[in-house]
Amino acid sequence: MSDEQIMEAVKNGDLQQASLLFDRFHKRIYNFLARMTADRDAAEDLTQNVFLRLLKYRHSYNPEMKFQSWIYQMARNAFSDYYHQQKQRKPVKMEVEKLNERMPDILDAMEQEENEKRLIRALAQLPDDYRELLVLTRFQHLKYEEVAGYLDMTVSNVKVKVHRAIGQLRENYFQLENI
Repeated sequence: MSDEQIMEAVKNGDLQQASLLFDRFHKRIYNFLARMTADRDAAEDLTQNVFLRLLKYRHSYNPEMKFQSWIYQMARNAFSDYYHQQKQRKPVKMEVEKLNERMPDILDAMEQEENEKRLIRALAQLPDDYRELLVLTRFQHLKYEEVAGYLDMTVSNVKVKVHRAIGQLRENYFQLENI
């Protein structure tokens, strides 16, 4: 069954089908929110919130719309609510997992880990709209057309903003490298 067919069943009262959608989307939603919040605990809470919203607002689902677009919009709304609830914006810190431990050369592994930390810090310095675009297109591997639909933009506008975001990310990265 397609995601849209499953959601249509959930909308019509077959709530057990929601577990299939959870299985298919919870990792993607969690990864999106973890990168947006830079806080794993908050991302876990927000992911649960998204799936609670899925059940609560199931009647608002439009079967003409792609389910993936709909759930990502809910994730964006959950992040927006979270963001507005924060009293102060704290410096973004994200725990970086150890890189591939099978690498034979420890020095290469340490250098790669440093590069990844620098990239995460550079990503955190981007404005929220640029970071969101890069997370959706580069980390979530969504097509520009899908992102344009989520963000109510034209595909051309998405491409331009992604290009600018990458340029800003590159600039941030090399500034951190020179520190």
